[in-house]
Amino acid sequence: MFNNWLRTNKLAMWLLTIIRVYIGYEWLTAGWGKLTGGGFDAGGFLQGAIANATGDHPAVQGWWAAFLEHAALPSVKLFNVIIPLGEFLVGLGLILGTFTTFAALMGLVMNAAFLFSGTVSTNAQMLLLEVLIIVAAANAGKIGLDRWVLPYLRGLWNKMTHRDHEPKAPTTHLKKRTA
Repeated sequence: MFNNWLRTNKLAMWLLTIIRVYIGYEWLTAGWGKLTGGGFDAGGFLQGAIANATGDHPAVQGWWAAFLEHAALPSVKLFNVIIPLGEFLVGLGLILGTFTTFAALMGLVMNAAFLFSGTVSTNAQMLLLEVLIIVAAANAGKIGLDRWVLPYLRGLWNKMTHRDHEPKAPTTHLKKRTA
């Protein structure tokens, strides 16, 4: 019942727009600050998260710390690019209402990664709000560019996938006989 309300109700559409723009602003400003701040480096954050995986009550689970230590930390230069760029693009997508569900999903993935790394901050709140946007699907982007972008892309997809599969009229080379 609540899912249906989120997906179809006009009031929900307006509330989701407010939530979407708020979360988008948070992501956009975080990403922009890292992109223009003169050298974002995730190395210290990753090392701190790995260090928080020890002790009696670790804030970071061992499996996540192993991923950070053996995959993320050796690839820190890649993460130094994809984190700020991802934050900025998620924010832009949410504010403009373009690919809204996908943008919210990518934001949720980043918030989950930050939570797994032991950083609570606003991540839990943003994650919960992103879930609402994802569940609402297209209704969350109706007051945004998705109103035009998604139908356009759907039309292109249908043209591409149905062009070769359209039934052809049977051709017969029989001459009509008269009696």
